[in-house]
Amino acid sequence: MGRSGQDPEQEAGSATFSPSAELPPPSPADLDVLRRVGARWRVDDTVRALPVDPQADEVRTATGTGRHSVLFVPDEAGRLTATPTVERQDTVEGRALGGLRRLLLGPPLTSGAILRERMPKFLALPVLASDLLSSVAYGPEAMLTVLVLAGSGALGLSLPIAAGLVVLMLAVGTSYRQTVYAYPHGAGSYLVASDTLGPRAGLGAAAGLVLDYVLTVAVSVSAGTAAITSALPALAPYRVPFALAVIGLLLTGNLRGIRVAGNVFAAPTYFFLVAVLGLIVVGLVRAAADGFTVAAPPPTPAVEGLGLLLVLRAFASGATSMTGIEAVSNAVPVFRPTEWRNARTVLTWMVGILIVIFVGLVVLFHLNGLVPTADQTLLSQLARHTFPTGPWYALVQAATALVLLLAANTAFNDLPRLLYFMARDSYVPRRFLHLGDRLALSNGLIVLAVAAAVLLVAFGGRTHSLIPLYAVGVFLAFTLSQTGMVRHWRRHRERGWRRRATINGTGAALSALVLVTAAVTKFTEGAWVVVLAVPLLIHLFRRVRRHYDQVQQALGLHAVARTDDAGPAGDEPPPIVPQQVRHLFLVPVARLNQATLRTLAYVGSLGQPALALHVSPERTEADRFRAQWATWGDHVPLETILSPHRVIITPLAGYVSALRHSRPDLTLTVVVPDVIVEHPWQRLLHYRTEQRLRRTLRRHPGIVVTSMPTHLSR
Repeated sequence: MGRSGQDPEQEAGSATFSPSAELPPPSPADLDVLRRVGARWRVDDTVRALPVDPQADEVRTATGTGRHSVLFVPDEAGRLTATPTVERQDTVEGRALGGLRRLLLGPPLTSGAILRERMPKFLALPVLASDLLSSVAYGPEAMLTVLVLAGSGALGLSLPIAAGLVVLMLAVGTSYRQTVYAYPHGAGSYLVASDTLGPRAGLGAAAGLVLDYVLTVAVSVSAGTAAITSALPALAPYRVPFALAVIGLLLTGNLRGIRVAGNVFAAPTYFFLVAVLGLIVVGLVRAAADGFTVAAPPPTPAVEGLGLLLVLRAFASGATSMTGIEAVSNAVPVFRPTEWRNARTVLTWMVGILIVIFVGLVVLFHLNGLVPTADQTLLSQLARHTFPTGPWYALVQAATALVLLLAANTAFNDLPRLLYFMARDSYVPRRFLHLGDRLALSNGLIVLAVAAAVLLVAFGGRTHSLIPLYAVGVFLAFTLSQTGMVRHWRRHRERGWRRRATINGTGAALSALVLVTAAVTKFTEGAWVVVLAVPLLIHLFRRVRRHYDQVQQALGLHAVARTDDAGPAGDEPPPIVPQQVRHLFLVPVARLNQATLRTLAYVGSLGQPALALHVSPERTEADRFRAQWATWGDHVPLETILSPHRVIITPLAGYVSALRHSRPDLTLTVVVPDVIVEHPWQRLLHYRTEQRLRRTLRRHPGIVVTSMPTHLSR
């Protein structure tokens, strides 16, 4: 139960991941319709008189090459459990790809292992905080990059601006702590905004988060590559290929599952924490020994006037240090019990560490008079200044590069979950509900990797080109989530609701300030892309939902109930009980051979009306084929179609469609003789009649296209 006295799973949907999410249970109303339809079914006893035992030993096992393999294990009457043996491919190519898949991803996990994939706090902290903590490698520098446009004298404003950013961090961090408290089963911005502000606000938050996560991967990997090229300038020409390789590594690691990815990617974050905190401590000790004397920055000419607009731009750029602060709220379900309590603890640690590192770095940048340059990051300059000799500079750069490269792992954790929740609400394709072999949301992971790779290549792998796009999306989600929390507290008015609403309101106001500032001041620098992308994404999400609503309207059992109650209107409704089905089987025949005769025998055995169709390029060939048909015995009626222009599929499909149009009560089943070859290249040597017919007739209702396979022997 949530702190509002209501179950958040009822308010915003369950945040629990389930392998059965693709197969939701029917509603009580649907079950009632099923019961009524089932009562009308009439079938012969032969339908249930099976010629084979579905659980016979011969079905459940396979014997070959001297081995006895168990394919299925019986659970109870009518239920079998598939074993890993039956999942193996039976072709050389399939086995090779399966072996490569197992090598890269590991053996598949059972559905019951999903609970064991949850993370403890010590593992969740580095996995979920990598994006937030690593953002200090470029957030403060982004702020100083804007200030230095007004000349080196404007760099002194970095301290008061940093103080304002600390207030923002505390407000947003505290707000998200309350969000996790109020929504203990999942507190992502999409869920909260949808529940409190409505579906459109939820989609706005989702659009911002989708852009944020894609940019997180691109910016983090790009910044990590910049850290490496700062230390090793010779690698600069290979910036983009190296970044793409890192994205591939992150994708592979996350496809192996949450827990495995956490174990692999946790160490670099802890390494970065130790290295940067050590850098700050040593730097402050040395500054204290010098009496905290401020070194004058190198003189830099002003290219813009110092004004409120410039200060707001610097504030918005520095706010990118907070990207990733929402990661815990989106990932509450991956914590071990008690999930919400552990999530709040990790969030508190994250915000505290962020403030310490952010303030420490900004102070040291100011004390040492460091200025952003094109060929070296500020963190690299500070490390080289603090550790002019010894291995410490290299260690700090290595730690920074690693955590920046792997900070994208936060997005790989969160975006697939966001798409999962949206797919559950039918705003994105439902394939995002699918759990892969390792219980990872594989489709979401692949989409994120591809989108980030495209973006990184488009911007040439340059961090500063991407940062202007960053703040708009993430702070849109912050603003909507915190505004929604104000509505939540006012709606439930439990004890202490005014204090909680004030905290969330403060977070919403400050987030809105950053959002508007970034959208306005960085519009021409690239933020216009996000400003336009958010409404376009919302429109796309709604189009997807409209499609699924249409599918539900057409296929849902409620439509059956209306047809059953009110009777058919307009076109003949699809039959829903066997006695309503009227069959006509059609067999396209090009020549009389074994494949054709097997197909005709199969159709004849069904005891339903059948018609053979032959398309001929000229009358002579048509007469010759009819003579062959008479020699066979004319057991099935034959209709020949002359095609003077030698077109096969279109006249055939047109005739089938015309038959259906003349008798809409018939279900036409086109059974195509199909030759199955051994090697893929051999398919090019045969007509793919079934596939071509299926594509042509797929828009016509009441027509089934299938095939009768004939396998070529070696």
